[in-house]
Amino acid sequence: MTDAAANAPILPRTTSLYELDARTVRRNRSEKRFRLYGLAAVMLGILALILLLVSILSNGASSFRQTYLTIPVTLSAERLDPSGNRDPAEMARVTTFGYLPVIAQSLIDFVAAEGIETDLNPQQFAGMISGEAPAQVRQRVLNNPDLVGQTVQLQVLVGGRIDGFFKGRVSMSSAARDSNVSPEQLLLAQALADNGAMVTRFNWRFVTAPDASDNRPEAAGLGVAIIGSVYMMLVVLFLALPIGVAASIYLEEFAPKNRLTDVIEVNISNLAAVPSIVFGILGLAIFINFAGLPQSAPIVGGLVLTLMTLPTIIIATRASLRAVPPSIRAAALGLGASKMQSVFHHVLPLAAPGILTGTIIGLAQALGETAPLLLIGMVAFVREYPAAPLEGFFDPASALPVQVYNWTQRSDPAFVERASGAIIVLLVFLIFMNAMAVMLRRRFERRW
Repeated sequence: MTDAAANAPILPRTTSLYELDARTVRRNRSEKRFRLYGLAAVMLGILALILLLVSILSNGASSFRQTYLTIPVTLSAERLDPSGNRDPAEMARVTTFGYLPVIAQSLIDFVAAEGIETDLNPQQFAGMISGEAPAQVRQRVLNNPDLVGQTVQLQVLVGGRIDGFFKGRVSMSSAARDSNVSPEQLLLAQALADNGAMVTRFNWRFVTAPDASDNRPEAAGLGVAIIGSVYMMLVVLFLALPIGVAASIYLEEFAPKNRLTDVIEVNISNLAAVPSIVFGILGLAIFINFAGLPQSAPIVGGLVLTLMTLPTIIIATRASLRAVPPSIRAAALGLGASKMQSVFHHVLPLAAPGILTGTIIGLAQALGETAPLLLIGMVAFVREYPAAPLEGFFDPASALPVQVYNWTQRSDPAFVERASGAIIVLLVFLIFMNAMAVMLRRRFERRW
């Protein structure tokens, strides 16, 4: 302090300490504006999320309900078993085209017996029935040939346009412009619904049934896609977790700090930022073209997603190991433990919550990937369920995000409803996996 400053007179304060000056007022206003900006940003994000969820739920909730027709069907022996031998091998020669007239005629007879007046011709009656219904009836008859010649109460799917009418997707005005349905068919459907023969109820087959052709949206399901996604997640879990954790432990605890390890760390960080479609190209070149693995198989999808998930698991695991206090290591070494004992007996258990959380988040990210799976052929139309493990890993299958993409590319509006329903199922899987990550973190978390 200089002599001039020390001898400077102390001026008396002219304002009260309880009165804010102009500078303090401006600073407080600036802080309030910043808090309002942050709150507005959070509310905007929540609003966007709510709008997204409302849009998905409003469009996809109806996919979990399906309209069914319950009528007595006379299984004519002349049509279904001309030889009369009741031999399933001979009866299999009658295709689904032979069963559709049988169901349509039974519907005509039922409408006449109920006294419902309509001017529809037999072809229009048949158009109200789903193309999947004859296949289901045929399979039931082949499993039990004794049903031939009897009148059986059957519940069959109705066509996609009729189903859309009861869900509000199809109206009388739109039916007048649609070549696949007519207002008269909708009137008959409403009469059958009033009579109790046609009901809309919860549809488990949307979750369990396989995909269907472009002409049968009402029969399309997620069964094959769910199994394929589960198989791929199993491959990722049993490959990415041990490899990623082992690599992280070596790099963080045992690897010497030199130029080589610096290069490895930089490349791991770079791989975490590589677009997922690049891993699809890599999988196509190595696993399919070079190794000769089958296309559209969960084993290939799992290997590709393993490569994509490894950097995420390594980074999360290294961060968890680094978060353990050095005093834990020093205490273990001071008590005579070896380097490996200190890592596996003390450091790794304390880092387990972070490792498990990073692994599950990596799996959830891999579950929602679409681009790499498209390149390895998992966009193919698959009707057959894959076999049980381990054989099923090499069978053709689909995946939930790919199934969503596939349905959005089809022209029938009913597939858009199906795609939104598949997004709901995918979100349920992701919420379950994230909830599991939180539970595991709290279960294994230790405080020091």
